[in-house]
Amino acid sequence: MRVVFMGTPEIAAGILRTLIASRHEVVGVVTQPDRPNARGNEIIFSDVKKVALEYSIPVFQPEKASEETFVEKIRELAPDIIVVAAYGQILRENILNLPRYRCINVHASILPKYRGASPIQWAVINGEKETGVTIMYMEKGLDTGDMILTRKIELAPDETAGSLHDRLMELGGPTLLEAMDMIENGTAHPVPQNNDEATYVGMLKKSMGELDFNNKTEYLERLIRGLIPWPGAYTYINGRMLKIWKAVIPDVCGENAGKENEGNPAGCRLSGKPGRLFTEGEGLYVETADGCLELLEVQLEGKKRMTAGDFLRGFKIEENTLCGNVSKNA
Repeated sequence: MRVVFMGTPEIAAGILRTLIASRHEVVGVVTQPDRPNARGNEIIFSDVKKVALEYSIPVFQPEKASEETFVEKIRELAPDIIVVAAYGQILRENILNLPRYRCINVHASILPKYRGASPIQWAVINGEKETGVTIMYMEKGLDTGDMILTRKIELAPDETAGSLHDRLMELGGPTLLEAMDMIENGTAHPVPQNNDEATYVGMLKKSMGELDFNNKTEYLERLIRGLIPWPGAYTYINGRMLKIWKAVIPDVCGENAGKENEGNPAGCRLSGKPGRLFTEGEGLYVETADGCLELLEVQLEGKKRMTAGDFLRGFKIEENTLCGNVSKNA
């Protein structure tokens, strides 16, 4: 089939590579316009644009995909199908109704759960046991179209949003090709979504990474994993940001929080003050609403990422040091 591909970030670029390597012909790629970096001194291409240029595929970057001048350019390419993966704009009917086999979307969740922009992160944050990739026909609503094919994977106990992203990127390409075969040979049997079971997740904000230790331990541990690599979880010590790259729930702390049991080096030190930092040997701990977290890898503002042991050799934790939202902890 002649394919126009629409996508922007890394996960879409990985899917595009699989599509390019298939029997189908990618005749055009649509991605978001180039943007300056944070300092404004360099123009950044999207990951999808980089792949398209590598294979000399024509690239289109409209500010609005509904613009008729852009739609006419796509019409001239005569695509049999349009494939969308994390493009970043809502498509209107002048695009949706253009190709022979319609527009299909590659979405990184088991729909109708986690419609929207951040399904991978929220699957980790919410402690889902499984997630997957759904291929669906597109319509005017946000991820509301009939489902063509779903493939599932289980989440690992230490899954991060980054590791899950990579696994779903690898799953997305083959799932897309399988669905395209079904569409082309007439064996696709789309299934409507149950809107009563739908959930929506929006764009992540950097502020989500600031940890509130008044929350429960299990939620905080999942939140840290779900925000890796961006925006990342962080707190503050004496006004300096401390990024938390890896944390675990100590076995004894989770079961015996606040109890002075033998063999419970973390639990026996709990004071009932969420956000209080304390140490045990080379172990760095922070109290939560119902126990504590052991911080394994951290990065102090202006320093490199390091283990807790290395961090403690260069930074002394004073007694009753509070981190996070001190006003709530007081």
